Amino acid sequence: MATEKKFGLSRSIIMGLGGAIGFEVFVLLDYAYFHLAGPSIVSALFLCGAINLLTMLSYSELSAAIPKMGGEYTYTKAAFGGLIAFIAGCLRWLASVFGGALAAIVFSQQLAYFFSIFVPTAQSFILVNTPLIAAIVVIILVALSIRGAEEATTLMVVTFLAIFAVFLASGLWSAVMPPEVLPRPSPEGLSGFFAATAYTFTMFVGMRALVASAPQIKDPGKNVPKALLLSTVLLVAVYGGVAYVAVGVVPLGDYDAPLLNLAAAEIMGEIGGVQIGGILFAIAGMIASISSVSTAMTVQSSILGGMSRDGYMPKILLRVHKRFRTRYIAVIASSLFVVMFSVTGAMEFLGYAASFGSLLVFALVNLSLMKLREKKPHLKRPFKAPLYPITPIAGIVMSLLLLMFPLFLRDVNAESALMSGLGLMGLVLTTYYLRMMGRQRLRVAMGGVSLGMGALLALLAYLSETGFEPLIIPRFPLYILIFASAVSILAGVLNIITHARKIF
Repeated sequence: MATEKKFGLSRSIIMGLGGAIGFEVFVLLDYAYFHLAGPSIVSALFLCGAINLLTMLSYSELSAAIPKMGGEYTYTKAAFGGLIAFIAGCLRWLASVFGGALAAIVFSQQLAYFFSIFVPTAQSFILVNTPLIAAIVVIILVALSIRGAEEATTLMVVTFLAIFAVFLASGLWSAVMPPEVLPRPSPEGLSGFFAATAYTFTMFVGMRALVASAPQIKDPGKNVPKALLLSTVLLVAVYGGVAYVAVGVVPLGDYDAPLLNLAAAEIMGEIGGVQIGGILFAIAGMIASISSVSTAMTVQSSILGGMSRDGYMPKILLRVHKRFRTRYIAVIASSLFVVMFSVTGAMEFLGYAASFGSLLVFALVNLSLMKLREKKPHLKRPFKAPLYPITPIAGIVMSLLLLMFPLFLRDVNAESALMSGLGLMGLVLTTYYLRMMGRQRLRVAMGGVSLGMGALLALLAYLSETGFEPLIIPRFPLYILIFASAVSILAGVLNIITHARKIF
């Protein structure tokens, strides 16, 4: 059944902005400004926008040529097949998990700031219990996601743009002192600048929501690229302007409140002794966080559902709630990971982890474009990425470089995020190969493991009896080793004989 084409250019732009403008702007600027790049965070955001646009051109070509739901997973599967598609889907899922966990923490942070204005004594209580509050937020939104609650994208985009416009106008009215926004021409200045670019990159990647919705857009070959270009320009202007005003108002130092809240409280003044700007941004941050967690739940269930449909994940993840018609098992499974990471409260780690996952996915999308150009040269392409192959190669190179720059800076959060990501990818690959083996082959493999363990125990029994001293193992009685060896060998042989017939 064909998907209804119901969105024009203006609605497509709203979709792009709605996917990108979220909680990230309320938190990622803090660490990038105070600890990485200083005022050059403004120019780092422009670089983020440029790199994002390079890959969005590849997304545009792929979405126009393969107008199916699934996004990165669908493109990489068409280009490379199972394993790479599985990796892309898992990376996208992991990035969404990290992002959802970070959003839940940001909600607690903004809630603490909100109460600090009215009930200062409550702030410390909320900050101490941030993990608990974040977990509660996730659990509530999981229930709403299972019920199929929808978000009002257009209303949120208009609201956020209005808030940012008031913030920018107030900053210009206050004659904000212009900071030096270019990076310092020194190794430390440049490394911090690129590390900040990698850290804040997540602020832009939500724009791929527009590409994922290409099947619902009228004339996607023209409207998707136009909407991407216009959305990127608008987003860079908004983010750059907001960051420029914020760093011009708040000097570098140690603060116990988010950068944008401090800047808004400073330039928007007070009414009746109440910080209007701080309250406004706190409320906006909480709304954005709730929306982002909810969106993350939907994205994660969609990804797991797609991989389950293709046999890469257990079929139980496809189970649909009888009443609400949502993949409730997939939502609950993803929420467990979101809760697990949100209770850590490690915002900087989660920011890098989400960004690294997105950067790797971007590299795979660009590679998929190049592979499909070679593999399917006659595929109908209503839109072609300009300056091919320069644009996809540039997208790959910049994505990989951004992965490495924080490590050159020896940022402990970046190193932890990368190592955790590699560890999780190891589990992902192990899961893939175990799943692809099938039950019968897996049982045969386990039989082989059991047989090998039995042989090892027999060797240990022999060495123990002959008095071989260099053994760095506990000394067990000989009869225990012989019995365990016999049982393992017998179990292994029977397992292999029983299940090998069904395969061969």
